[in-house]
Amino acid sequence: MNPSASSRNGSWGWSWEVFLSFRGEDTRFTFTDHLHSALVQNGIRTFRDDEGLDRGEEIRSSLLKAIEESRVSIVVFSRTYAHSKWCLDELTKIMECQAQERQKVVPVFYHVDPSDVRKQTGSFGDAFAGYENVPLEKVQRWRAALTEAADLSGWHVQDGV
Repeated sequence: MNPSASSRNGSWGWSWEVFLSFRGEDTRFTFTDHLHSALVQNGIRTFRDDEGLDRGEEIRSSLLKAIEESRVSIVVFSRTYAHSKWCLDELTKIMECQAQERQKVVPVFYHVDPSDVRKQTGSFGDAFAGYENVPLEKVQRWRAALTEAADLSGWHVQDGV
């Protein structure tokens, strides 16, 4: 483990215990809202983009900082997750932190097949079909992050909210 990670392992060293990455239009008022509520009710300091940002702060840099300062990231992969460049940028940062052993990543496959995330097929393939004007190296980083995240042990939610 790198020195910065070991110096931040205590609960006092993290701004957030959990960072939630999700596509708002798919899950904000359903699954992610229930998950966030359950975490907070159990005393887990959880970052969600609509609550963790200070007013007036630049959103992008604040989100990236929140990712870096989180002990765990829960990534809720949903049908249109990959349709958001913002979500894909978040995921890339999350996987960078995980690779540096600074963060645990837990994927949740919400009404999507993990193999569609891993191989960028189905709705994930549809999303990438629209990224022909995005620089190739960025698209490759997004694809690598999706594949790596989908290979992690997580939860597959097929029914319910």
